[in-house]
Amino acid sequence: MPGGEVDIVARRGTVLAFVEVKARATDSAAAFALDDWRLRRVAVAAERLAPRYMRAGDDIRIDALLLVPRGWPRHLVDVWQGDRSRRRY
Repeated sequence: MPGGEVDIVARRGTVLAFVEVKARATDSAAAFALDDWRLRRVAVAAERLAPRYMRAGDDIRIDALLLVPRGWPRHLVDVWQGDRSRRRY
């Protein structure tokens, strides 16, 4: 998709999540891969895809899934609000 991409589109109830997946060798490398540029691309793609998947009353968020060898997947909820000062890792 021009301007961005989404790895996973997921729904649970009225929450529609656009998920960025990062697989790296270490936890720190995976977290470091979630920079503003990449998350902004996911946000652009989410805006374009939302009308296709959204239902009345849905909440939309952007999540991340960090994958490292021999470790449990780490799900980060609501990682992008457009303002780094509000972002949680």
